[in-house]
Amino acid sequence: MYIHKEGYRIIAATTVIVIVLISLMNYLINDWNWYWYFLSAGIIVLALIIIRFFRIPARELVHNPDQIISSADGTVVVVERIIEPEFLKTECIQISTFMSPNNVHVNRYPISGKVIYTNYHNGKYLIAKHPKSSTLNERTTICIETDKGTKIIVRQIAGALARRIVCYAKEGQEVTQGDELGFIKFGSRVDVFIPLDANVHVEIEDKVKGGLSVLATL
Repeated sequence: MYIHKEGYRIIAATTVIVIVLISLMNYLINDWNWYWYFLSAGIIVLALIIIRFFRIPARELVHNPDQIISSADGTVVVVERIIEPEFLKTECIQISTFMSPNNVHVNRYPISGKVIYTNYHNGKYLIAKHPKSSTLNERTTICIETDKGTKIIVRQIAGALARRIVCYAKEGQEVTQGDELGFIKFGSRVDVFIPLDANVHVEIEDKVKGGLSVLATL
């Protein structure tokens, strides 16, 4: 396991704040009691939780050109037929994964291919499980075309807590299944849009892991 680069600044700032607060408490408080010990422990625990947000566990990632792999850790909240309105503009299957603050927050490419479209949208910060969050919230849409011409869309969506989407995808870039696509700080949601004839392997409430769990087979 290691700490993701997106967490370096936040973790550094958090560490400085914790050191300053504990040092001030130690300097100003002559008579320590259970309350101050409890408060100090709470500050340290909060810092450890923030560090945990940016953890990246070691994994043997799946590589299979016929499989669509989960882009995120979390819980499947949507599996439905829908018309993708932004780029594909055709009916497809949407699979949405909700990322809680407790999940790993890095996002991965679900399949290998060429990035043919990226677009960032400013928007609202509805709860990520809200049905309209996919079209109303702050989001980034990425389309990957495989060497067989299949187009897969990944959409990173910010939620009520997560208000910082990081996307590494660039149009024209060749990408590999399982590589880092981006990062959503403190959780949220990732939508994947796949062809209607794909064989879906997940159901609502299933737990999935980015780079490991198979969402569907082409």
